[in-house]
Amino acid sequence: MAAIPIAVDVMGGDFAPSAILEGISEALDTFGDAYHLLLAGDQKKIETELKRLQKFGDPRLEIVHASQVIEMGEHPAKAVRSKRDSSINVAANLVKQKRARGLFSAGNTGAAVGSSYLKWRMLPGIERPGIATVLPSETGHFLLMDSGATVDCNSANLVQFAVMGDIYAKRILKKESPRIGLLCNGTEDEKGNRLIAETFPLLKEIEELNFIGNVEGHDLFAGNVDVVICDGFVGNIVLKTCEQLSKMFTNMVKQQIMSKTIWKIGGLLAKGAFADLRKKTDASEFGGAPLLGVQGICVIGHGNSKAKSVCNGIKAVGDLIQMNVNETIIEQIHQYGLESIR
Repeated sequence: MAAIPIAVDVMGGDFAPSAILEGISEALDTFGDAYHLLLAGDQKKIETELKRLQKFGDPRLEIVHASQVIEMGEHPAKAVRSKRDSSINVAANLVKQKRARGLFSAGNTGAAVGSSYLKWRMLPGIERPGIATVLPSETGHFLLMDSGATVDCNSANLVQFAVMGDIYAKRILKKESPRIGLLCNGTEDEKGNRLIAETFPLLKEIEELNFIGNVEGHDLFAGNVDVVICDGFVGNIVLKTCEQLSKMFTNMVKQQIMSKTIWKIGGLLAKGAFADLRKKTDASEFGGAPLLGVQGICVIGHGNSKAKSVCNGIKAVGDLIQMNVNETIIEQIHQYGLESIR
């Protein structure tokens, strides 16, 4: 099978370009000839790092120079428009020009969303993009959709998010009949604001979806739902809250264990259990979150992504391409008649 061409935003991320290129090197070592990687970024810096990693001149790599970088704190829309030769714009253009079939970026999330949306536009029948983030639960994982791409949504957007989330859960997470829930302030059918009230009956009408109704915040982590649907404003708050809670609990446990000698001994005895738990909740295992709905494959890594995350993020792009996720989205949106839902 021919290598899949994937563009990588080498300059995006807190530890770029070193960590990004270390992840690229790991991907080459792990996946062999599966991918042809186009590296968008400062050519001199990339060459220096590749020499350090002993990957300079590797035929599976192609450097595409980009003279600008969109920093993490910049306003996404302004930066995408003003920095036309930024690494994320160059990477997105490679997909637009069909030199690459997808891209990975651990840089400014808003810039990755904006560049992909502006350069590729939306899949036929889809109005707005959504970020699909996988989060851990007591029984495995669930998908949060949208976690920040579209903060102001209408009912059509949420229904389309549900269809896209259902496809991702089936194809990538291997869930046979994913339970889809609408994030709400109560489980009763009549609960919620106007947006939830308008969306609920529309989802209930689609027999092909396993819609279980409204779900509350505590349902997410109890393993009671597989795909959680919400607007990007609510979803991003959920995501950021989860990230900080995880850090807080980790620090609290460490402090408690280290406070008494007997607990230190217990901590050493439970080291294997902690390692297993860390792996189950490690976001780097997924590499990043896909931006679904755009005419291309874009996986957005966390800003603090290191080699393992980048390597898995590249694989995530390849998996979405191989599983024909975008083609399936177009097909099912048309099949359910959701192009003109409003």
